[in-house]
Amino acid sequence: MKILVTGGLGTVGSGLIRELRKRGHHVLSCDNRHQPDQWAFAIQSDIERPTYAKADVSEYRQIERIFEKAGPFDYVYHCAAEFGRWNGEDYYETLWKTNVVGTKHIIRLQEELGFRLIHFSSSEVYGDWPELMVETVMDDHEIKQLNDYAMTKWVNEMQIRNSCLMNSTESVVVRLFNTYGPGEYYSPYRSVNCRFLYCALNGYPWTVFRGHARTSTYLLDTVMTLANIIDNFQSGETYNIGGATLHSIEELSDVVLKVAGASPKLVCYKDSEALTTKAKPVDASKAVRDLRHKNSYDLETGMRLTAEWMRNVYALT
Repeated sequence: MKILVTGGLGTVGSGLIRELRKRGHHVLSCDNRHQPDQWAFAIQSDIERPTYAKADVSEYRQIERIFEKAGPFDYVYHCAAEFGRWNGEDYYETLWKTNVVGTKHIIRLQEELGFRLIHFSSSEVYGDWPELMVETVMDDHEIKQLNDYAMTKWVNEMQIRNSCLMNSTESVVVRLFNTYGPGEYYSPYRSVNCRFLYCALNGYPWTVFRGHARTSTYLLDTVMTLANIIDNFQSGETYNIGGATLHSIEELSDVVLKVAGASPKLVCYKDSEALTTKAKPVDASKAVRDLRHKNSYDLETGMRLTAEWMRNVYALT
């Protein structure tokens, strides 16, 4: 299969590309930064077979050119997005332009060219839902979205549904739950697992908000499940991809202290964080059934492997 992965330099996108290529697919990566292996559109390329194309998905001309020059594609994994609640607050202009306008550009090209789309949504779309997060919750209940990032991801799902109804496009939506693991480079906006562990390994303090609970999905497990979609593509489906065990953020912090060998004095505890979902118990049974989703490591083992990777990448002792 010939596949395009937008956001190919990101945590999930880069891992997905490696797995798809390992399975024998021809994969072109797309992101908004220059790279050595990139396609040179206006000049003679220095490499014979480029595997990367630079484009900002919110700029239609840039993304259209990839399809014109490097297509056609059988599948597009649309990972490109501004990620995270607080990133969306700090960079809301880019958030709305990339996530909503950028996704609309991908959909317009899908309507014209007919490729199958796998779109990356988020667990954030479950908003204030207090019970088990099953894919049909939003069809049966009115949900209050708690932040701009969540709003953009829910808008994306509506854009895709509308295109399917009006233009018979074929798409699958995946809602990722707290993915972490080797390959997730630190920034203040990354997963809580990544942030806590990076701080612990560097001796920096971190804050734990009490009363919240999440599952944690090891990155390689998420990548394997995502790569399986094209083997059993079922247009119109939405899949939760999440961990099997719900844990409190306090428990996560304790695991971080253990695997990093850090001092408990680094941890500051505060009351529950405003406008943040209390708990995210996830039903991933449909992904298990259709996509062979599994959780290979318990939280402590996964965090220990991630700590080893971080020590190597950041040259930490």
